Amino acid sequence: MANVAEPIGAPLVRASAWSETIAFVIMAGFFIVAPVFIYPVFLMKALCFALFALAFNLLIGYVGLLSFGHALFFGWAAYVSAHAAKVWHLPPELAILTGTAAAAVLGLVTGALAIRRQGIYFAMITLALAQMMYFFALQVPFTGGEDGIQGVPRGFLFGLFDLSNTMTMYALVVVIFIASFLFVYRIIHSPFGEVLKAIRENENRAISLGYKTERYKLVAFVLSASLAGLAGAVKALVFQLASLTDVHWTMSGEVVLMTLVGGLGTVFGPVVGAFVIGAMQNYLAGFGQWVTVIQGVIFVICVLLFRRGIVGEIAHLLRIRL
Repeated sequence: MANVAEPIGAPLVRASAWSETIAFVIMAGFFIVAPVFIYPVFLMKALCFALFALAFNLLIGYVGLLSFGHALFFGWAAYVSAHAAKVWHLPPELAILTGTAAAAVLGLVTGALAIRRQGIYFAMITLALAQMMYFFALQVPFTGGEDGIQGVPRGFLFGLFDLSNTMTMYALVVVIFIASFLFVYRIIHSPFGEVLKAIRENENRAISLGYKTERYKLVAFVLSASLAGLAGAVKALVFQLASLTDVHWTMSGEVVLMTLVGGLGTVFGPVVGAFVIGAMQNYLAGFGQWVTVIQGVIFVICVLLFRRGIVGEIAHLLRIRL
């Protein structure tokens, strides 16, 4: 029987798949052994922000939509989850789902309004809506105003696992993050993800091929908002607190910084960026307000020298996809 020639680029595709698999195994292995060497609470915070950055990257990196208001979903999911656990006495799994559902609803409403515009107009609409909800959070009683919702009980997961134990809580955060990471990976490598990339590259051409681009963008926006809400809901249980910091515009700025430093449009980039920025905030806290200046300098250096971000530059040098 005659040999069938391989499609052009097939070896490259296999190499990329292997590189992604190896990178995932290394990442998962790191999360398993990291608590032995690193403070687990810091790891949980970094994982929550890594999930937040993954959600943001799904929107900007694969659809090309820059949102300046993603703190809206992160923060309000934290509020709803904290309120559900503390006041409604819901178990942690239901509290997290309630916060995520709230973020999905907010994402649907916000997305329906914002995707009618493009570019800077889209970004400004998301920022304006986020700021409106920030001031709303400052006024309504259930958020606790400037004090936030404190003393949120972690409870027992499925009535069996005591989340007041730090390592049990860490295990839950890792499982949620890994599941969300694989979910995002599946999205961007699915036919739906290919359409999103086509919209990012040339929306008019995607429209000419018959795709309802606004529907695709709205679905992507809701998915991104839901994942951002999941990150916020989990963070509220980790720190047993939901505060105005979670909905402030600076939180939206931080997730932009994490994504760009790690590598825009790469699946591992937001994870690396979240850990880099988180480590700076944690280990350079002794510098006080100078931490912000240091972050700014590093951001400028990355923009000038590592335009693809940390992971993007590594992948480019190794000629692989990460």
